[in-house]
Amino acid sequence: MINDERITTFIHSLETPECPALEEIEEKALADHVPIIRKETQSFLKVLLQIKRPLRILELGTAVGFSALLMSEYAPEGCRITTIENYEKRIPIARENFRRMGKEETITLLEGDALEVMRGLEGPFDLIFMDAAKAQYIHYLPEAFRLLEEGGVLVTDNVLQDGDIMESRFAVERRNRTIHKRMREYLYQLKHDERLLTSILPLGDGLAVSVKKGKTL
Repeated sequence: MINDERITTFIHSLETPECPALEEIEEKALADHVPIIRKETQSFLKVLLQIKRPLRILELGTAVGFSALLMSEYAPEGCRITTIENYEKRIPIARENFRRMGKEETITLLEGDALEVMRGLEGPFDLIFMDAAKAQYIHYLPEAFRLLEEGGVLVTDNVLQDGDIMESRFAVERRNRTIHKRMREYLYQLKHDERLLTSILPLGDGLAVSVKKGKTL
């Protein structure tokens, strides 16, 4: 964990439960070692959704559908979520979870490589939640920027890699060096692109929150 584990445990102890179906999906995902957003990231997203009130959300990385379902519970009425997943084994699980919670009309799952699917989409989206292949974030960014409306928010999860991002590439396991290098490039781009305003938060496994500047910013 990036933050002190005692603080994180305390924060978790304050959380209130979600609906039973969503709690069950989360528990099953954790038991099956499916990566889903952490509790503190969930809380942040819920608050952000109430502030931003997005009507069109794009998610990169569906997994079993937990985060899309969570967002659909806290987004305003009439919000539509498009989510993209490339891992064939998880797609039917996500579809079944959407069906169980009655979200088939609210959430659209698109199958395939995220970058290829994004190139075929038309914006604008009010909010984009990026939680797919970490080494590909830098490649997703141009399409994410194209699809995001002025004043729209890009939320990127897992950007600090449990703190490894601050280490020298030689201190990182060889198999993780490509991800480490590309994530650093991605964070640099977020912070130095004059069209974006970005805050990097040590929340969960690291969260970057970027706003696409409009004419008033």
